[in-house]
Amino acid sequence: MGTMELQYPFAAPLPRQAVEVAPGVSWIRLSMPFRLDHINVWAVETGDGWVLVDTGLNSIDTVADWLQLTAQGPLARPLQGVYATHMHPDHIGLAGWFTRRTGVPLHMSRLEYLACRVMHADSSREAPPDGVLFHRRAGWSDAAIEGYRSRFGNFGKHIYALPESFVRLQDGQQLQWGAHAWHVITTGGHSPEHACLYCPDLKLLISGDQVLPRISSNVSVFPMEPHANPLQEWYESLEKLKAVVPDDVLVLPSHNEPFHGLHLREQGLSLLIVEQNTRVALEIADYGYVMESGRIVLEGQAQELRDNEDVREFYLGLDREGVRKSFREVKHYKRRKRWLG
Repeated sequence: MGTMELQYPFAAPLPRQAVEVAPGVSWIRLSMPFRLDHINVWAVETGDGWVLVDTGLNSIDTVADWLQLTAQGPLARPLQGVYATHMHPDHIGLAGWFTRRTGVPLHMSRLEYLACRVMHADSSREAPPDGVLFHRRAGWSDAAIEGYRSRFGNFGKHIYALPESFVRLQDGQQLQWGAHAWHVITTGGHSPEHACLYCPDLKLLISGDQVLPRISSNVSVFPMEPHANPLQEWYESLEKLKAVVPDDVLVLPSHNEPFHGLHLREQGLSLLIVEQNTRVALEIADYGYVMESGRIVLEGQAQELRDNEDVREFYLGLDREGVRKSFREVKHYKRRKRWLG
């Protein structure tokens, strides 16, 4: 591209309307009652009907939106299948509602389906001791841990009961939707086996939450797998996309607007790192920032931050000799951080 900025060729659709972003591919925006107040979903014509990629939350408002959207126009034609990029509630929330209402199958990767079933089964359960210990070791306060206890089990709150079976999406698989082939590209880091969908003919990439234009994907370590390295998986997935998908595609993300400049976005991604990932982040990054209470208190080249005494003690858990320290030894760290003095 001749410019070093992302290009946004489409304005967001109005509520309960669709915008065609390519022949036979429509963009629908559904509202959500959160700070991130929307999700983009995609309707693709198949010749004898259409398929849906992602569904929105299971909520009264979203169901009302879909009832109106499917009452007339192209979406009144038969739905041929529901495809989920990954397991998060804003993406799969109404998959079960659609499959039961229309009799079509749910298509998603195996790890995403099984992980969703496991987490949905946690609804109304008490927070497990392993989870409490995980967050306590990460330095959470008693008040924060009580908040975790109260929120635990809410994952399934916005998910309609999943269908009891699914059709598996696999990396490298080719889907034939109408006259065009779409290729499945699985990625990791944000979720276990996130599926992006690439159509070479139309030069489109449905990126889900793997690549977003104005915000960054949530990449976190969770209590279920405390020694995981999702940040490495996420960066490896970005390299995979860069190798497989050319830069001239129109990227269809789950949040914000469709954009041109896939490779530029991948090169310029910023990421908010939780403390468990600091070491890995500084090994990968060129430049870093340390934030306290919403303000930048320290910044520099990654090597400089790795050698910084405060960063080593408070974020890497190392003393001056490089010996690892326990959380109990640094639990009063805020009193000693020079930038808070």
